[in-house]
Amino acid sequence: MPGDDAAVLAATIGPAALESTPRWLRVGDGYTAVLIITGYPPEVGLAWLDALLAWPGRIDVVQHIEPIPAATAATRLRRQRARLESNRRLDFDNGRLGDPVTDAAAEDAADLADRLARGAARLFRVGHYLCVHAPTEADLVEAVAEVRAAAASVLLDTQPATWRQLQGWTSTLPLGVDSLRMRRVFDTDALAAAFPLASADLPAPLPGEQTPSGGVLYGLNSASNGVVWWDRWSCDNHNSVVLARSGAGKSYLVKLETLRSLYDGVQVAIIDPEDEYLRLCDAVGGTAIQLGAPGIRVNPLDIPAADRRPDALTRRALFLHTLVAVLLNQQPPPQERAALDKAITATYAQAGISNDPNTWTRPAPLLRDLATTLQAADVPGAQTLAARLSPWTEGSFKALFDGPTTFHPRGHLVVWSTRQLADELRAPGMLLALDAIWRDVDVPTSSRTDGLGSRRLVVVDEAWTLLRDGEGAKFLYRLAKAARKRRAGVAVVTQDAADLLGSDLGQAVIANAATQILMRQAPQAIDLIAETFALTGGEARMLLAAGRGEALLLAGSHRVAFQTVASAREHQLCAGLADLIDDPDL
Repeated sequence: MPGDDAAVLAATIGPAALESTPRWLRVGDGYTAVLIITGYPPEVGLAWLDALLAWPGRIDVVQHIEPIPAATAATRLRRQRARLESNRRLDFDNGRLGDPVTDAAAEDAADLADRLARGAARLFRVGHYLCVHAPTEADLVEAVAEVRAAAASVLLDTQPATWRQLQGWTSTLPLGVDSLRMRRVFDTDALAAAFPLASADLPAPLPGEQTPSGGVLYGLNSASNGVVWWDRWSCDNHNSVVLARSGAGKSYLVKLETLRSLYDGVQVAIIDPEDEYLRLCDAVGGTAIQLGAPGIRVNPLDIPAADRRPDALTRRALFLHTLVAVLLNQQPPPQERAALDKAITATYAQAGISNDPNTWTRPAPLLRDLATTLQAADVPGAQTLAARLSPWTEGSFKALFDGPTTFHPRGHLVVWSTRQLADELRAPGMLLALDAIWRDVDVPTSSRTDGLGSRRLVVVDEAWTLLRDGEGAKFLYRLAKAARKRRAGVAVVTQDAADLLGSDLGQAVIANAATQILMRQAPQAIDLIAETFALTGGEARMLLAAGRGEALLLAGSHRVAFQTVASAREHQLCAGLADLIDDPDL
């Protein structure tokens, strides 16, 4: 590369400024110090560099490897053996006791020469350098001391690259240049035992980057026992998906995240099909809405009181199309859809509600009013659709819709329970809950009374109930797509991998989740999950054998296995009833 081009490239990708001192460098906004590994233990085990890679800070561990030609290696090894054997014979001739260090070195050299002659090993010149990063000079001094202590714990001697920090820093960059040339000879086995050069922990922030101020504790790293602290709000989007088979501990993990998100000022709304969150809701002073309970009614034709956008009535009409499709478990034929659209407009008009926002404070019509309008309409398909809606307007399932909405959910935690609903009403009930939650999330910021900075988390537990219905899956997909712009996140939790992964909408929900958590999986589903999430063979086997509470966090390039942990009080609030009965201490 010509000199001018090299200068332009360096100015583009290099730091804004560089300050060199005997023991550290100031690179841009951060500080670095380079350490050289100068001493090694007599024997090393597998992944012997893991103690350094798992250090909870920003550190670059660099290896420079240069193979030694076999002829050169054999010649030098022969000379080394001759020197060692000469020392041993000299001690014997003079009647001195043998030196154990020399005896051990001679035996190791003989064994290595034998393996080298058979082609079972090769020799390499290897340099190990550590580049420690910190935001300030004081932090750098402390970090260097911690790294040297971690190295000493595995019998690695380290020395600072005094007066050669600049050469050391360039040696740790991905340039393939070793300016320090502080190398030792390694054989194949010792060098291979240093791999893999990867840490099981999440990486620390780069120098100059701010440490995330939010986030929650997910658990302890299964490989290094380090802390797994994750902030969904710092990702590209705030959505998550939790996929696990029954009994793997997914609800326990989600309840822990909910509780810890409340500590962080996040407003949470939960769709709870099995009443698993009611104890937690009661403990933190939340609001529980039990759909299907006597006296609990939802009017799907309500227009949000705080919404003054000119298309609010149109939005209600579109949602009613979705609700009717979910009630019928299929999209109505074209004639019935056209009749429904005209009936919705006519029903609102009969109630005195139009596109004028001043009319939206009037009492909204009910679902039975819509059915009456369809029955009286002289439009093809209207009477047929009214008859198909009769179970929910005048039949066995009318209790949920038979009157104005009886509640106005408010608070930092709102739990929508659908357990008391009949199976035929589960999917419509979840859709109504999601709609009510979305109406609260989608309020324009100018109309908010809870502050502009409020973050909202929507948890959809047992989402397979909604995902198995096409229109319900579309609604959930739209919510996941639009949540980020409203500073909201959607957490989809399901135990049915087939419903989530077997459809294009389910795949789209996963694609729009920056945080993905996998727990124990069934053997029948592991192949599909491994293909969807690009799992390695080891990760797939880990999910098959995972215990309760063990999970794999996937977030972009970050992949970390962890074990869920909770305090005694958190366990009381988050554990299932069976767990509490089995534990005599709770």
